[in-house]
Amino acid sequence: MLNIFDIPPPDPQQLPLSNSPWPIFLILTSYLLFVLKYGKRFMANRKAYNLQKVLYVYNLGQVAYNGIFFGVVFYYLVIVGICNFRCMENFPFGHKHKNLERYVHFAYFINKILDLLDTVFFVLRKKYRQISFLHVYHHIMMVLGCYMVMRFYGTGGHFNVLGLVNSFVHTVMYFYYFLSALYPGINASIWWKKYITVTQLVQFVLLFSYASYVFIFSKGCGFPKSLLLVQIVQAAVMMYLFGNFYIKTYIRPQQKAKVK
Repeated sequence: MLNIFDIPPPDPQQLPLSNSPWPIFLILTSYLLFVLKYGKRFMANRKAYNLQKVLYVYNLGQVAYNGIFFGVVFYYLVIVGICNFRCMENFPFGHKHKNLERYVHFAYFINKILDLLDTVFFVLRKKYRQISFLHVYHHIMMVLGCYMVMRFYGTGGHFNVLGLVNSFVHTVMYFYYFLSALYPGINASIWWKKYITVTQLVQFVLLFSYASYVFIFSKGCGFPKSLLLVQIVQAAVMMYLFGNFYIKTYIRPQQKAKVK
């Protein structure tokens, strides 16, 4: 199976972590072992760590990172219009925006690796209920997906839209997390808490609809249909998982409260 990594990379100018599969394999394996098993063992006879100051910095850093990323991608995609939304193919070598495409994709990839710290902090704070299948699956798939695309397809293409939408959602999400860390007492009272989940759902509906539109109507587009299909299926899976989470967390408790 690892023979597939003998295939020459699509871009001869390889970025860090994008050539060999071993760094990402080790990162994700270490992540899973820590958050699902050894982290809980480590914390078994320890009190939950107070990471409030760490979370200030981390969440505010994520707001800045995602906000700047969104601003850059929005400027070039929407204002400058360097891509055709009906058919986004990666830029050919020598194109004046090729390096921009490479570095933007790589910045997004690094951010998805940094997102793994969310779960590490849950373990160290003994917030084990937050470590759901949805949470772990989402983090793993984002890192793995970014790497696999970069390794076998290259950078850019229709994944630019995913980065645009996802970075906006994460800017809002981490700002909420920052407020929660800054004012722990109002965590449950922030009225837009549940709308973070709604925003996530809307994100995947948009990505599902957009990828489906390109798949069906953009005839002759050079972007691989197989990758569009992966986007469609993955968006559908995430709609189901986040929808199920929303129902269990916000709708059923209200129904039970009415019955009482």
